[in-house]
Amino acid sequence: MRVLIADDEPLARMRLAALLGECEGVQVVGSVADGEAALAAVAELAPDVLLLDINMPGLDGTALARRLGARARPQVVFCTAYENHAIEAFELGAVDYLLKPVRLERLREALQRAARRLEATPREPSGYLHGRLRGEQVRIALDEVISLQADEKYVTVQHTGGELLIEESLRQLEDTYPQQLVRLHRNCLVPHARLVGLKTLADGRTLARLAGTELQPEVSRRNLPALRKLLRMG
Repeated sequence: MRVLIADDEPLARMRLAALLGECEGVQVVGSVADGEAALAAVAELAPDVLLLDINMPGLDGTALARRLGARARPQVVFCTAYENHAIEAFELGAVDYLLKPVRLERLREALQRAARRLEATPREPSGYLHGRLRGEQVRIALDEVISLQADEKYVTVQHTGGELLIEESLRQLEDTYPQQLVRLHRNCLVPHARLVGLKTLADGRTLARLAGTELQPEVSRRNLPALRKLLRMG
C-alpha cells in the first residue's frame, strides 16, 4: 500500500512516517506540507492512501478532499487535532478520521478500511489521451496531464513526463471528459484537480495557478466566474 502524508507540522509528518514503518505492507511514497504540494504529489506518485491534516496553509484538507472528488485513489484518512470536522470529513468520502496524537492501532485500523475499499475498486485511470511521439503511437493517462493548449490543427498536451501532440480538438476533449477538464480560455483546458488558485496581475489579467508546475496560463474574462465558483466549491 502506497501512502502519502500531508501535514504542515514537520513533527507530525515524522511521527506518522514512524508509525507507518510499523505497519506491514506499507510504503511511504511522499511527505508534503500543504494542500497544493499534496495535489502535485497525488498526480505524480499515485498513492493508494492520503493521510491528510485539515488545518494547512493555502488549500486546506477539506478543500483538497473536495478537489480529489469521488476518485477511488487515494483513499483519504484525515489526521487532525480537531473533532468538529468529522461529519464533514465523512460526507467528503473519507475512509476514517483519526485524532492526534494518532495511535498505532487506530492507524492500522484505518489502513485496513482503506484496503477493503481499494479491493472493491480496481485501479483505473480516469482516461487516456492518444497521440504520436517520434512516429510511434503513445497514450498518456489523464491523471498525468497538466494542460492542453490548442495551436492550429493540433493540441499540445503538457504532462508530467513531457509533451505530446494529439489531433482531438479541445471541444472534443471537453465533451469527452466534462468532469475532469475545465476551460481557462478558448485555447486552453486544464484538469480540475490541477487548479489550485487564481492570480490577478497589476494590469488586470488573471492567471491560473496549477499544482505540480510553474506554468500559469491566462484565464479569459468569460471563463473567470466559472473558475472562481469551482474554487469556492473546493
